[in-house]
Amino acid sequence: MSELSGTVAPGSADPGSETAPTRRRGGRSVRRSATLTAGLVLVGIVVLMALVSLVWLPYPLDDTSGGRLSGPSGEHLLGTDKLGRDLLSQLMVGARIALLVGAGSVLIAAVLGVAIGLLAALAAPWLDDAISAFIDVAIAFPVLLTAMLIVALQPPSLGSAILAIGLAMSAIVARVSRILAKRAVGSQYVIAARTSGTRTLGIIRRHLLPNMAPTLAVTLALQFGAAVLAEASLSYLGLGAPPPNASWGRLLQEAQGTVLTAPIGAIAPGVALVVLVLGVNFVADGLRDAADPTRRGRSA
Repeated sequence: MSELSGTVAPGSADPGSETAPTRRRGGRSVRRSATLTAGLVLVGIVVLMALVSLVWLPYPLDDTSGGRLSGPSGEHLLGTDKLGRDLLSQLMVGARIALLVGAGSVLIAAVLGVAIGLLAALAAPWLDDAISAFIDVAIAFPVLLTAMLIVALQPPSLGSAILAIGLAMSAIVARVSRILAKRAVGSQYVIAARTSGTRTLGIIRRHLLPNMAPTLAVTLALQFGAAVLAEASLSYLGLGAPPPNASWGRLLQEAQGTVLTAPIGAIAPGVALVVLVLGVNFVADGLRDAADPTRRGRSA
């Protein structure tokens, strides 16, 4: 009879209540999920535009029958440029070029950067120091400047832009790969694998690469957005893919003289760039929060 109604015994949990840490974890999980979802949606819009452009375009890129600097209408949803070409068609092809440049550049940077990073982490100390110094010097040069120097050595083309941007970004990937690999090499499971006689290639395949993959995925996602911006900058300067490639950077360059009379020509490719880069950054943030145990621990 001494029990008071409505009290809860020590150590027991009220099924209808939530602790503050649980609510905080739930709120942060929702925010992380929302960030990743928003990024996937934004990137998905651009991917959808690129895929549709492979099978259908409102008008051919060389069709100049729309009239010079026509405004948005039923026939031309985004209007036309100073040559009478349909802006929506060029924007759709530009999405394809942006994704191709981003994927190609990241692939080159990943292959070259991871190889250099692993070599440095597994090499003798003197070679590791030499490679690290080379990586630091390469990172000191901005990606766009390095890409411009590489592109200047050969005629402008889409392939040369992809190669130049990929080579320029490989130093960043190499540094991240070296740090991750060095951390894994000193772990007990790698030491045990070496003691048991596992070859270096086996250690790389079974232990190093799987542990490096989550953080590398975030780095490469961020480099994807940087590659898209770098290609747009090269095209704006006339060093990217030449016509008839409808790069978003070239569309911005062509629209700068008519930005006051026909602003849609500059706004449309600018918004497309923002959507893709922002979406990729959101995806990278979502992947980082999902893959980094330290951040999850701090969120608890």
